[in-house]
Amino acid sequence: MALTDIACKGAKPKEKSYKLADEKGLYLEVMPNNRKYWRMKYRFAGKENRLAFGVYPEVTLSEARDKRDEARKMLRDGINPSQAKKDKKHQHKLETKNTFEMIAREWLDNRKEGWTARHASYTLKRLEADIFPALGSKPINKITAHELLLTIKEVEKRDALDLTHRLLQICGQIFRYAVITAKAERDITADLRGGLKTRKKENFSYLKEDELPELFSRLDAYTGELQTKLGLKLLILTFIRSSELRGARWSEISFEKAEWRIPAERMKMKELHIVPLSRQALDILKQLKGLNGSRPFVFPSRTKPETSFISENTILYMLYRLGYHSQATAHGFRSTASTILNEHGFNSDVIERQLAHGERNKVRGAYNHAQYLKERRDMVQWYADHMDALGSNGELVKFKKGEVA
Repeated sequence: MALTDIACKGAKPKEKSYKLADEKGLYLEVMPNNRKYWRMKYRFAGKENRLAFGVYPEVTLSEARDKRDEARKMLRDGINPSQAKKDKKHQHKLETKNTFEMIAREWLDNRKEGWTARHASYTLKRLEADIFPALGSKPINKITAHELLLTIKEVEKRDALDLTHRLLQICGQIFRYAVITAKAERDITADLRGGLKTRKKENFSYLKEDELPELFSRLDAYTGELQTKLGLKLLILTFIRSSELRGARWSEISFEKAEWRIPAERMKMKELHIVPLSRQALDILKQLKGLNGSRPFVFPSRTKPETSFISENTILYMLYRLGYHSQATAHGFRSTASTILNEHGFNSDVIERQLAHGERNKVRGAYNHAQYLKERRDMVQWYADHMDALGSNGELVKFKKGEVA
């Protein structure tokens, strides 16, 4: 006779446990302490087994019957429901251990002995900033290619296109490590080839971050004209165009406000551009003031210092002499700065404003010359400090014997 909910509720404890049978192997076991447990008795491979479904009334009679019916379906399919339950529990335990973040950190620990400390730190920092927040707590074997793509696409929105491809490569290495250690079935990053934007090829070359220390070392050893050497350093720190640098006038520079105001007529977009100056940029300008302070131009020409400034090839030819023919251009340092700043998570709007890229909305653009000035001041100072850290002797801007301080 089938059980009823009234019978389950009314079952009283006895000195010894006893069973109230339902149907198809299901029964309620009443314990002396008045705890009531749902059980199912069944046979599999000729042996008697028992399966627990929980405690009454937390698990109702109806729910216990549903669990019994699920177990009977497994039996019809030749599956031992008790073993299936153990397997599911074990799988859940594995998944809580095998999260993407845990495996990524394990992979990093195994790899970092062959890396520089800086590279290991950078890799972890990028994972912590861009991947772990969305996917770190998920079991690695449950992450889909689409989920990973959406996560990396968030980085793509910052225009950090080089970084998106680097993150995909890093994630691919982590997934392959998980496959080797039997924690994932396959490397899902293979499904994402061609799914990320690539940066449009420009007509100028630029140096990557890891190539800058060598440039600074060569620049320190450069014995050519000091004015040109300082010009390149200033170009690196301010991200302005070569034409804007060459035509600079002392009347545009304010040492007190730490600002360089380039008038609209000298700008590509024909708008006033305010360039906040880092401490390092100010030091360079002070050196140039000692050299050329009596001239109207910051970078006067040799032949006509009162009326003309250096040619467009002056800095380019110095780069050639430093060994960077076809590897770097003066304009390319804008791309270098943009790439580094985007990869380090700075606001893309702030970066674009610093680069003086045109505002599509003309009305908004008319009031835009001072936009993000506070944020840009902080950003250019961070960048100058970062360039110092990459310098061969710990600083990009330094004085040598015979140079004007």
